[in-house]
Amino acid sequence: MVSTFSMLLASFGLNGFTEGVLQLDQIDHGLASNLFWINSAVGLVLTIGFAAAGSLLARLYGNSHLASITVPMAATIFLTNISVMHLALLKRAMRFTAVATNDIVARGASVAVAIIGGIAGWGYWALVAGAITLPLATTVGAWILCRWVPGRPRSIPGTTAMVRYALNIYWHFIVSYSTKNLDNLLVGWRFGAPALGFYKKAYDLFVFSASQLLSPVAPVVIATMSRVSKDRERYRRHFLGGLSILAFIGMWAGGDITLVGKDMIRLLLGPAWGETGRIFSYFGPGIGIMLIYNTHSWIHLSIGRADRWFRWGIIELAVTGLMFLMALPLGPAGIALAWTASFWILAVPAFWYAGEPIQFGIGPVIRSVWKYFLASLVAGLGCAEIVRLAPALFAGSGAVGAATRIVTVSLLFAGLYLGTVVLLYRGFAPFRQITALLPDLLPGRRAAISSSDADPSQAGGEAAAVNLPEPETSLLMESR
Repeated sequence: MVSTFSMLLASFGLNGFTEGVLQLDQIDHGLASNLFWINSAVGLVLTIGFAAAGSLLARLYGNSHLASITVPMAATIFLTNISVMHLALLKRAMRFTAVATNDIVARGASVAVAIIGGIAGWGYWALVAGAITLPLATTVGAWILCRWVPGRPRSIPGTTAMVRYALNIYWHFIVSYSTKNLDNLLVGWRFGAPALGFYKKAYDLFVFSASQLLSPVAPVVIATMSRVSKDRERYRRHFLGGLSILAFIGMWAGGDITLVGKDMIRLLLGPAWGETGRIFSYFGPGIGIMLIYNTHSWIHLSIGRADRWFRWGIIELAVTGLMFLMALPLGPAGIALAWTASFWILAVPAFWYAGEPIQFGIGPVIRSVWKYFLASLVAGLGCAEIVRLAPALFAGSGAVGAATRIVTVSLLFAGLYLGTVVLLYRGFAPFRQITALLPDLLPGRRAAISSSDADPSQAGGEAAAVNLPEPETSLLMESR
């Protein structure tokens, strides 16, 4: 209950200044320092305000415990904000392995503290301690990995523009946050807590694929596209290359999960979650297009048009919300179907709108993905027909039967999907293309690219502000 609000406030700088730092052509010590102090000051204000709002949350939920929980949970807002700039500079320097390692260590520490607290009998305070440990460990690790120390705030050209850019991204985050939580509100309000429990499990597994694939790739692609944004041919090649990989994987995953979703839920959660499996099957056809759709943000952010991304977020909220209301009579499964349909409806106009300022065009996007969509559709229909004609080959009960069906159906679908891709492309060209593009997503390769595009060092004055070893330093901070 508390983290729903604290996470929204803690994301102020995390969703805003991070993208701003990544897309800048150059950033010096003074501008980075100003952004750090602005972000920290806003974080402190939000922390104090949230701590003071504990009694309001207690009255809202009718639970007096929330007032005491809110005060320590407010600390997560400030702790998150004071690591934003250091993590952004590490990402700008293409040190994604270091950032990922820091995140894994911090999450491990958070889980360990929560488990130890639970064993010690702390009750829900064990979860509070774990929640505070996560941003604390993240911040400590970020400051160790990025040995940059902010200077005093002063008047620097570009500060106001960067704050405006960050605010547009944060406004989009608020709108997107509302979109992604409206379904929970409607399901809980209309059908009650048990139905919401079944639905939420299916939704969490649905978005898991996007978070696991897009989260590590997005900073790499955005940083690279930002550096080559003035070279339209390289820009187009980088974007379409990343999009092709996601389309290949996403359409494969979407078709497979649509076929085996029910058995996956049974195997993972047990037979009592059968309703979640049914709902999850309606999410399946949306996985591939969801991955593709979310990449339109790469264009907005890499060309510095966060304002257009925010405006599109409002359109997304209106369209998705309307579809939720239309599907509500169909129950939680109808809401899942509305999610899937919304991505298919919004995809083409989203890419057109994102690329309009640079005349990117929708044609290259469609050409990069349509064959993977068709391959998934053909393979899915073919696999379903084979299962219908030979049910004995896929029979079985219990967890063993579910596991067997997952393996056999997945292998059958994979064979049909890959074979259809080969037929559509009349050869193995897409596999060679994907194999050639994958090294570009590796940290070492990104470092080499970033080194060639690095800001020129400005001699004189104080030493470089960000102490990152070559050749990883794509950001060479200018002297004060």
